[in-house]
Amino acid sequence: MIVLAAKRLVAMLLIMLVVSFILFSLFEADKMAVAGKVLGPYSSVEQRELWLSQNGYDAPFLTRYAAWMGKAVTGNFGDSLQYKVPVSELLVDRLQNTGILTLVFFIILIPVSLTLGVLAGMKEGSFQDRAISVVSVLTTSIPEFATATFLTGLFVYTWHLLPGTSSMTNGFSWKELILPVMVLVIYDFGYVTRMTRASMAEVMTSQYIRTAILKGLPYKRVIMRHALRNALIAPFTVIVLQLNWLLSGLVVVEVFFAYKGFGTLLLDAALFGDIYVIEACVMVAVFIAVFSQFISDIGYTLLNPRIRFS
Repeated sequence: MIVLAAKRLVAMLLIMLVVSFILFSLFEADKMAVAGKVLGPYSSVEQRELWLSQNGYDAPFLTRYAAWMGKAVTGNFGDSLQYKVPVSELLVDRLQNTGILTLVFFIILIPVSLTLGVLAGMKEGSFQDRAISVVSVLTTSIPEFATATFLTGLFVYTWHLLPGTSSMTNGFSWKELILPVMVLVIYDFGYVTRMTRASMAEVMTSQYIRTAILKGLPYKRVIMRHALRNALIAPFTVIVLQLNWLLSGLVVVEVFFAYKGFGTLLLDAALFGDIYVIEACVMVAVFIAVFSQFISDIGYTLLNPRIRFS
């Protein structure tokens, strides 16, 4: 187990290293373009060359990359060109806001999707199964912006129950989280539900479940003590990997509802050309993606004895 974790960790670090090199090459290989972004489009060539000399851009490319990587490891990505503050401070604040949104999302998503998936998989082919499957496919087929538009028209303009934006201008408000969380849950719960349903249906047709039922064990006990544990192995992996999808889904939802999180920060940086913020956001996004894969692999190994002892 320790060896497996070590291998996964080394692979994760290698991926981060490769991505960081590609990222640095894309954004900082052209030194004059970097100076132009920092000093503005109307700066002279002399001003750009002076700035490059003062900030260590006269060094060889690999030397600059090593220095940049050393600062990135400590969280130093420079100052934002748009907000004129350290990127690390800006990033921490936005990640905290996105973390709150993500936490509430998972608190609702996990019990809802697992419960519906188990109910559907218990009776494969029944009306219960077909109804849950239809709802799951329907909600997953509708993109986030369409769901957000529909819910805003319903809860904001028709019923006047919820605010239309989640900018938190008057301080933190749980009420402003409702619509963004609803959009994320409605779009994603169908996928997790379908995966749980498929896993549960497969477990219910296995020999040990049939043997337990033929022995006369109570059906509820068969489900709770035998089927459920094995059926939840695959959904666990899927739920952890939802962090990757959230990186793209959050951009749409946060921008739509003006929520000051990681997604809006990344989009604003891309539109403004804030290269230091873009670099930091990409590195964080890649870290979350590879770390979620790492957690998924280790968790799957712990939950599945056939892998653990093989």
